[in-house]
Parts: sequence; structure tokens; C-alpha cells
Amino acid sequence: MLSFKNTTTEISNSGIDTVILSVGATEQFGPYLPMHLDTLIAELFAETYGRELNAYILPTIPFNTSEEHANFKGTVTVSPNILTSLLEEVITNLIKQGFKKFLVCSGHGGSYWEGAFVKHINYKYPQIILITANHNNHIAWEEALKTSGLQGLNEIHGGLLSVCTAMWLCPELVKSCSMGSDVPLENRLYADYIGWDKLTQDGCWGKFEVGKYSQEELAEKGRLFWTTYMNKRAEGLKQILDEGYRRKTQL
Repeated sequence: MLSFKNTTTEISNSGIDTVILSVGATEQFGPYLPMHLDTLIAELFAETYGRELNAYILPTIPFNTSEEHANFKGTVTVSPNILTSLLEEVITNLIKQGFKKFLVCSGHGGSYWEGAFVKHINYKYPQIILITANHNNHIAWEEALKTSGLQGLNEIHGGLLSVCTAMWLCPELVKSCSMGSDVPLENRLYADYIGWDKLTQDGCWGKFEVGKYSQEELAEKGRLFWTTYMNKRAEGLKQILDEGYRRKTQL
């Protein structure tokens, strides 16, 4: 595994033909959490998949399609056309250098562009393959919830899991305050149509209450959840990538 922190000589001599493209986000996580959590998560995805695939890891893009959060000050959202055009530009540059296999991953749950982008690139460029790591996503999520003791979590964004994540990855930036509320189930019908400033109390689609867990317990839950989730999603990834490339380019 190598990254953009290595030299061009090291990358050239490695024989690596696989690239990891990761996309984070800069968006609100309620009133008390930093706005780069999805970028930190995307970086972890990239490192996990990079180790599994012995790949070249690019810097994580810190912007995404965050329209649902755009009315919260500081959030940055870009259109799916701009984002996928940028990613395609990166891929075409690397194809010219001899890279053949690509994986794209995102730390932002609202990355609806991802599936369409993968289909488009594979159709447009028959000599390479682009995949995601979604082959066992549901199983990985449930196992991670169980391992971290978060079974039954009713959260989409900015609740207990988000606090656990921040307390593990950037505890110095966390302000320990209760936040969030119970969002009516019917609001999910409108989550992709209406800004979350109109659907939630404070941007959180979930709830966190101070005092139930210590800071150390929160951080450990975050560590257990994400390491379990990412490692599970990485299982079998190399076989899918290599066999997919073989089928696409040789049959």
C-alpha cells in the first residue's frame, strides 16, 4: 500500500495498478460536533481498503453532495455533476499512467451519485474497472452495531454514533453537550426533498444525552464500530476487484 505521501519513484517501482478514490464532506453535525467527520471517516475507509487491495491511496476530497445540510452555515455542497466530473478527470489521468483498477468510497451517507458514477465509468472505459465496497454493507453494519453495543440505534446523522466517532477520531474538538431529538418517522419521507433545518430540531437526525457514557466509553464505542464495519466491508474485496477486472477485460 502506498499513498500520495510516497515519491513517484516508489509508486513507479511498486507495480501497484489499483487506486483508492475517497470522498468525505464538509457539513453540519448538529450544534456541537466538527464539520469534517465524514472526511475523517472516508480517510479510514481509504486506508482500510488500501491495505486490503495493496493500492495507491489518493487524498480524500473534502466536499460532497450535502444539499440536505446546506442551510446550516459552514456546510459546503457541490453538485453531483461537478463532483463526478472531477473524479472522472482523476481517473483518466491515472489510466494514462497504467493504473487499471479503481475503488471509490465515501464517508457521506447522502452520496447518491456513487452507484450511477460506477456504472457510467465502467461503461465508458472498457479497459479498466471501478468498484465500490458495498457487497456486504448491511451485514457489516449490523455486526458493527452489535460489537460496539449500539444495537437498536435509531440514528441517521448527528446522534450518539456521531459523538462516539468524534470522541474517537478528534476528541479535542468535541463539545460535550446534549443535542438532537426524536425525529418523527414520517419525516423520512421528505429527507431527500427538504432541507434538514425544516425536518430536525438542530440538524441532528438522532439523539445524544450527556452523562450516559464517559468520554472513554464513547471513544471506545466509536473505535469498535468503525473498525468492525470497515474490516467487514473489506472482506472479499480483492477477489471481487480482481475477478471483475478479469471478466470485464478478458472474456
